[in-house]
Amino acid sequence: MASERKKTGLVILLGAGPGDAGLLTGEGAKWLTRGDVVVYDRLVNPELLKHCSPDTELIFAGKSPRQHVMSQEQISQLLVDRGTAGKIVVRLKGGDPMIFGRACEEAAALHKAGVAFRIVPGITAALGAAAYTGAALTDRRFGNTLAFVTGHEDPAREESAVDFVALAGIDTVIFYMSVGNLPGIVEKLIAAGKPTDTPAIIVENATTPNQRTISATLETLPEAAAAKNVAPPAVIVVGAATQTHEQLGWFENLPLFGRTILVTRSRKQISRLAGQLRELGANVIEAPTIEIKPIADDTLFLEILESMRGQPYDWVVFTSPNGVSEFVSQLTRHSCDARILGRSMIAAVGKATDDELRKVFLSADLVPAEFTTRQLGNELTRFANLDGKRVLLVRSDIATPELPEILTAANAIITELPIYRTTLPETLPPAAVGALQNATADWITFTSSSTVDNFVQLTGDLELQHAANLKFAVIGPVTAQTLQRYNLKPTAKANPYTIDALVEAILAAEC
Repeated sequence: MASERKKTGLVILLGAGPGDAGLLTGEGAKWLTRGDVVVYDRLVNPELLKHCSPDTELIFAGKSPRQHVMSQEQISQLLVDRGTAGKIVVRLKGGDPMIFGRACEEAAALHKAGVAFRIVPGITAALGAAAYTGAALTDRRFGNTLAFVTGHEDPAREESAVDFVALAGIDTVIFYMSVGNLPGIVEKLIAAGKPTDTPAIIVENATTPNQRTISATLETLPEAAAAKNVAPPAVIVVGAATQTHEQLGWFENLPLFGRTILVTRSRKQISRLAGQLRELGANVIEAPTIEIKPIADDTLFLEILESMRGQPYDWVVFTSPNGVSEFVSQLTRHSCDARILGRSMIAAVGKATDDELRKVFLSADLVPAEFTTRQLGNELTRFANLDGKRVLLVRSDIATPELPEILTAANAIITELPIYRTTLPETLPPAAVGALQNATADWITFTSSSTVDNFVQLTGDLELQHAANLKFAVIGPVTAQTLQRYNLKPTAKANPYTIDALVEAILAAEC
């Protein structure tokens, strides 16, 4: 009998990139999905942790200049211990792990303990800051030499290891971790021969919606940074690269840059809207006000399933993408697939619902021109003779009676299948509460009446005291009416009633 192979651990020293979650590498995303343990730093974008599975052990090991949750020695020992225990451990570090990231110390500890490891690079802060500010780090016309320098050296050194005389002759110099030492760095560079009028920029929170770029000369940079209260994380770019910033800087010119937008859709649905807004530069705070949960008791579903085997419904009507996905999930759990629909005609309330159907190789026979349940009912009664026809309505447990009333009036035989529950989360996320309390939110998006009702209920004691400064974007007239019931006026209305149109409405209101 072959001997059982001993399970061995593996530690991945992984670069998280400079801030924008989209800049994580494909290799990095792969290891986050596979990790048993993820040990992450303070500057890691929390969005990256969504790649992890629900049972991944997440350990915060953040360090700031004045406070360390864990010492470097403790972090290294943690990696050794988890690796020795046979775990896949992801050490998630901001930027690139091998550029001022102390990954060498961690790798050395793993090597000494005999724990296998890999190093997965990430986009370092200098590259991210340069790309997002339009600074050409190298250019054959004016930038042939480049240096990355730390402004925070090993405190055990008695003398600085940085050769400022050599740096003075380099076309572009980028300083990491230098905000606190900026006056001294500038003084040493000038003393080493760097001209006082050398152009320079300091980039705070590079590649994130909070990015700020301050331009100055080398001599005036400390004063400019102090006037703007620049704080870490920030990188300083001195020299030739900065001359392209004004012309090529694109990120801070995006149409929604500087706008903070709360998105109230369910966690399951939030990504598409949030993604589009982020691509336009917005700072998106996910504030789900509804939770979508399957109906626990599947007795009714099984009865309907058995009925469909004997006699297919004439029409199956889906009133939301959630209804489609939950219906398909139920079919899968009971060893069925979309073929059970047989010769049934299908109606969908809108394009998003039809798109969800297409994922399982179905398409709606009817999608109304206006994406509302009322219009769906009216068009269905005009499109087909429903007299005596069997119609299955697949929808939420709190759906309004309007649609079945319209179809019943056309003598259709209605069967309602509540396929999912819409529930109220316990609280809003802290980031959303903070944005409302501090009046830093510019927009709130609502995609259904329930998102409005639940948002008002969840804000509770906040009483939307900053509502006069908030702008509200809604996806349709029913949602707009619900908002107005709370004496809140929609600033932007989507037409047609789609996510794409909602984004366009926000853009139009901002212009």
